[in-house]
Amino acid sequence: MPVKEHVVLVHGLWTHGAVMAWMARRIEHNGYTVHCYTYPSVRMNMAENASRLAAFCQTLGAHPLHLAGHSLGGLLIACMLDEPHRLDIGRVVFMGSPFADSFAARRLSRLHFGRMAVGASIGEWLRGARPKNLARYEIGVIAGNLAVGLGMMVVPDLPKPHDGTICVAETQVPGARDHIVLHVSHTGMVISKSVVRQVCEFLRRGKFSRGGRS
Repeated sequence: MPVKEHVVLVHGLWTHGAVMAWMARRIEHNGYTVHCYTYPSVRMNMAENASRLAAFCQTLGAHPLHLAGHSLGGLLIACMLDEPHRLDIGRVVFMGSPFADSFAARRLSRLHFGRMAVGASIGEWLRGARPKNLARYEIGVIAGNLAVGLGMMVVPDLPKPHDGTICVAETQVPGARDHIVLHVSHTGMVISKSVVRQVCEFLRRGKFSRGGRS
């Protein structure tokens, strides 16, 4: 019986690994062993969280190890991959991750409460340089264009198209192998059948599916 390949799911801001459980079960139905990673998304900075994620991944001893991150989780994966590591990385999927920038987070960061809300990791990302060593990895990017969600309440002038929190343009990753836009909201990505289908497509083939409905 063939050994199942491993996938680590990394959640976004203000949440917990448990929010990825629905997605994890459905990816497991596609033949993978899935791990939901939890980290302090507000309290710790990006470097600290990236180091912890690398240490967790190392304990799995997976060859290869696939990664998929939602929102901040994708940025955390990007930072981890940009640093020296001994992991056998397979394919990587970012879901609604504001790699290029975040209009909403910058707007929030103008306020004291907003800076506290976006936390240390996002604050560091907005101020710092982007990872430079990602082109050697097979990275697929999923963006959403269903403009509903908390971001619309906080930032009503969010540039379109967007998923209610993150603009499609903000999800662009230089050197990514594929990029697809689905009709899903930012928070809805983690419980979207179409997102799961595209994640599994990319893990299997290194590209997304354009056939049929998305």
